[in-house]
Amino acid sequence: MTNVSEIYGSEVFNDHVMQERLPSETYKTLSKTIKEGKPLDIDVANVVAHAMKEWAIEHGATHYTHWFQPLSGITSEKHDSFLNPKSDGTAIMTFSGKELIQGEPDASSFPSGGLRATFEARGYTAWDPTSYAFIKAEVLCIPTAFCSYTGEALDKKTPLLRSMRVVDEQAQRVLKFFGEEGHRVMTTVGSEQEYFLISEKDYEKRPDLMWTGRTLFGAPPCKGQELEEHYFGAIRPTVNNFMKELDDDLWALGISAKTKHNEVAPAQHELAPIFTNTNRAIDENLLTMEKMRLNATHHGLACLQHEKPFEGINGSGKHNNWSLSYDNVNLLDPGDTPMDNLRFLVFLTCVIEAVDEYQELLRMSVASAGNDHRLGANEAPPAIISIFLGDELGAIVDALISGDEYHSAERVSMDLGVAVLPKFLKDNTDRNRTSPFAFTGNKFEFRMPGSTVNLSDCNMILNTAMAKSLKDFADAMADTTKETFEKQAIKYIKKTLADHQRIIFNGDGYSDEWTAEAERRGLANHKNTAEALPCFVDKKSIDLFEEFGVLSETEVRSRYEVKLDKYTKLLNIECNVMIHMARRMYLPAIGDYMADVANTINSVKTALSGVDMSEHESVLNYLVKGNNAAAACVRTLMKVHDEAEAIEDLQEQANFYADTVIPAMDALRAEIDALEPVVESSYWPVPSYNDILFYN
Repeated sequence: MTNVSEIYGSEVFNDHVMQERLPSETYKTLSKTIKEGKPLDIDVANVVAHAMKEWAIEHGATHYTHWFQPLSGITSEKHDSFLNPKSDGTAIMTFSGKELIQGEPDASSFPSGGLRATFEARGYTAWDPTSYAFIKAEVLCIPTAFCSYTGEALDKKTPLLRSMRVVDEQAQRVLKFFGEEGHRVMTTVGSEQEYFLISEKDYEKRPDLMWTGRTLFGAPPCKGQELEEHYFGAIRPTVNNFMKELDDDLWALGISAKTKHNEVAPAQHELAPIFTNTNRAIDENLLTMEKMRLNATHHGLACLQHEKPFEGINGSGKHNNWSLSYDNVNLLDPGDTPMDNLRFLVFLTCVIEAVDEYQELLRMSVASAGNDHRLGANEAPPAIISIFLGDELGAIVDALISGDEYHSAERVSMDLGVAVLPKFLKDNTDRNRTSPFAFTGNKFEFRMPGSTVNLSDCNMILNTAMAKSLKDFADAMADTTKETFEKQAIKYIKKTLADHQRIIFNGDGYSDEWTAEAERRGLANHKNTAEALPCFVDKKSIDLFEEFGVLSETEVRSRYEVKLDKYTKLLNIECNVMIHMARRMYLPAIGDYMADVANTINSVKTALSGVDMSEHESVLNYLVKGNNAAAACVRTLMKVHDEAEAIEDLQEQANFYADTVIPAMDALRAEIDALEPVVESSYWPVPSYNDILFYN
């Protein structure tokens, strides 16, 4: 049995280890760097590096790596050993402060959106001391930022850290009006990770799953999720063993994996950690995803983290639970009387304004080829950004805007009618699974990110937009006195809420009525990635990032190019795989079955003259018609795919993929999927949904 308290954080160079291993003055200096952002000089870095190396070697490490997040969205690492040979044929293990602080990976082979040419190879990694170093296998992993030779950010972490700095600065300005000074405000995130586990043997027989992460073909299973029996159901023993190993590994890495359960779709599951500061939360989520993929193979499983691996059932998201706090004070906690909690109302108002003003940027931040298949159904929010506040906060906002008196609803005691069961108080706010951005008690749950995404992008945008709203409030209050502040703040809140009331929606986000209403309100509705990405390079977006120094215009445009390039390349791969599978697997299998049905008809008619074979002939006609239609769809897809690849402008190419190529892919899939239930199962070249989703 695992002793959690003993293994928790055992593979992490955390604050507890630093206190034990570092000289007192070095620890104090490093703590100021971590907590206050103070610079770290090389002498201190040398002491830290030596202690870190000694600790790592004791834990079996022989190498170190600067662990970073290039614009591909995943993590990267280059392993260097501590080994330092001596002239006498022996060797010592060394690690300097310079090696800790700075590395130099090749920057030319990572996505850069034009920031780096192939011949411009030099790039730098820089130690991020606010995220703890950790050991993975025999390697000491040091979280780092990644930048080009000319200083532009080539990673996801650097802009995120910049956004955390600016939201802290502006939040501190606001808190001064409330007499709360000298506190560092942190944004916090808890990321709920959904994923599928399937048999590794089935996975290896599906080229589409191996090469694209999702099934490009597949008829609906005989039984899907309609009985709603998988959600929170008993966990398969094989899956439970996987989850147990995953918990142990994550706990050793100091990742607070808290909740695990079956999700709605068959073979779907979820893991949720306890929230922590945004930078560490994202590092830990990326580690969690990696551990999931690696550990699954130990149990004969494959972990699917695509947003929509299976058509017709729930996709997988990564719900981003976001808040702001200092010390143990949550600035989005309404307290018992939110109407009288002016500080909460100020921060709530700023969130509402930020989300409304930069709704298109938030939508863009979660746009991907995979997430396009997920958004809009099966518990995933629609592509239209809106905020769910619930009954009580919604009523407060309405009262503030209208000037009407607000009467707080009393907490209702729930009596289940059975004496032995305890009574409990009902929350004043329900949950809305169709809302993209929902208030859930003391935080906002951004439900749009897909399961594959690196959460740095959406949090960078959310933090920067929030900094803008907080700055506007602080600027507006600059000339107020203690006596006039409350009156002016309430006046500001009322006007701002009235200006941005359109973003608040507590109803059903799936309804056609909401789509029409959202259009009437002037809310954006970018249905796919090609539509969503251009807002990234709008003047309004660039002005926001440049005002706060989060991204330069050059860095914004490079990221736009990277996102476009990734979108078109993923769809190019999917097209290649669809054509490959249709021509080399499905159509030959369908042809073989057609031939056997035809032989059966001829054989029986030869043996029994005049026998009625109309049923078999009907099946054969259906197969021939379907086979011809599928073959025609393959030709169409090949044609439009070639046209797409010939387009040089990336945005035009993305538009063509979205508007022309994807419909051609859907048409081919529809024809093949319609034939799957008709063709005898032994002929079908890949495991079906029935096989994959309901393994033992």
